[in-house]
Formats: sequence, C-alpha cells, structure tokens
Amino acid sequence: MRERVVIKWGGGLITDKTTLCTPKLEVIADLAAVVKRCVDNDVDVILVHGAGSYGHLRARHWRLNEGRVSDDISPDDQCSTQDDAVACVRQEMMELNDHVCTALQQIGITTVVHPPHRWAKGVGADFQGSLSRFDSRNGTVMITFGDVVPVDGEAEFGILSGDDLVYRLATEVPYVERLVFAIGGVDGLLRCPPDRATDEDLIEVWSPSIEFEGEHQSEIDVTGGIGLKAARGAQAAAKGVEVHMVNGDFADRVYHACMGHEVRGTRVIDS
Repeated sequence: MRERVVIKWGGGLITDKTTLCTPKLEVIADLAAVVKRCVDNDVDVILVHGAGSYGHLRARHWRLNEGRVSDDISPDDQCSTQDDAVACVRQEMMELNDHVCTALQQIGITTVVHPPHRWAKGVGADFQGSLSRFDSRNGTVMITFGDVVPVDGEAEFGILSGDDLVYRLATEVPYVERLVFAIGGVDGLLRCPPDRATDEDLIEVWSPSIEFEGEHQSEIDVTGGIGLKAARGAQAAAKGVEVHMVNGDFADRVYHACMGHEVRGTRVIDS
C-alpha cells in the first residue's frame, strides 16, 4: 500500500500577506513540483493550503472569526455587510485555490478540490464533516484549505483553520505516515522572534514542554499562527504521525521531509 503524506502550505508562504489577493506564483510552482516528486515516488498527497492575503485581511476587517457581530463595521471596496464578506472571502479562497490547482495540473497532477464551506461545519479541531472524501490512493491529489464555514447557533459562521484540517486529516485518513508544515521565511520553530534569531535558535526537536517565541501577525491573522501549528502538530504526533516544520522557500527541504528524510527544520513530538 502506498504511503500518504499531508502537506500544509502556509498562507504566508504562497501569498504576499501584506497586499490583498497577491499570490507568489513562483513559490507555488516550486511547491507543486515537490508534490509531483512525491507522487512519482509512490507517496500519495493530501494538500491543505492557507489563506494569506486571500482571506486573512478581509476576514480580520469584518471580524469573521468572531461569527455574527452586532457592531457596525465600515464597508470596504467590495463588501457592505458581514454576509457580503463571507461570500467574498470564500470566492477569494477559490481564486487562490485555482492558482494552486493550475500549478499542479500543468505538471500532470490530477487534483480534486474539497472547499470546506461545502462539507464542513464548525471551527476548531472538533469540526464536523466526513473526511472519507480524502481517501484516494491512485496518485490523485486531494486539496482543501482554510475557509469560512457554517457554525451552529448565534455565531452562524466562523473560520476553520487549515491547521485544524491537517490535524484531523493526518490522524483520521488511512495510511498517513507524515504531516509536513511548509512555512514561509523561517526554518522551523525558533526560540525567539525571527528578526532576532540566529541559526542556533532553531528548535530541532520540539514538544509542548519547550517554550518558543513565534511571530504571530495578529493584526492580519484570524487563526492561531505558528502556535496553532505547533499544538496541532503535537496532537498528531501523539497519535503516531511523524510531524515536521520546514522552510517552504527551500523546496528540497519540503520534499525530503515528505519522504521521511533527515532535513533542516523542526520535528514535532508530543512529549
């Protein structure tokens, strides 16, 4: 039976987070080539990508992570209400996903996309929705992403993070051996913020008992940043999944992590 890996492309890796809806097409193409190498070497791939500038900026302005709010929010260039913003963010995520799928299809990869707003409900690691749709073992790459999803109760909607998705996918879809977080701009978890870190500050093996100072752009990010990745990674490791965080700007590192090779980055363990 072919092995399977779950890969998370961070939103800050594949987009310019400071400019609305700006993809990094060269990075996406390099990462797509990694997926192709995995498939060609008998490793099936489930791919989850973040939102970056396609979701976080507008979602932050409209407070979509809080669900329905009664406060007045100033209109933006495309939206007048939270409902407009929900529809707009979903559309923007589909546009980013189109870039991802195009890069994969151009090099011969068959893709099937599962937008969470069509099959998932609720936020956090306990979201509802069948993951059986991701069980494909013929080289087809199943893709999903962080999204605005329905939520029961007064909240009505919320943000389902890609980091919650990868945890569930890695631990519930059969034959997943590894979970790889490809992150932007850093080699893994660091003991201090990136602007102060040196090569010696990389945490090569991390468990929840080890403190670190990750950068979380709370003015942009509407999910949990690097801290949520670490937490969900540790939970996956506790269930027997091999978990790595690597610098996605170095495509070879992503590939070697996916194949289970030793690579510069952070290996996440549960204790």
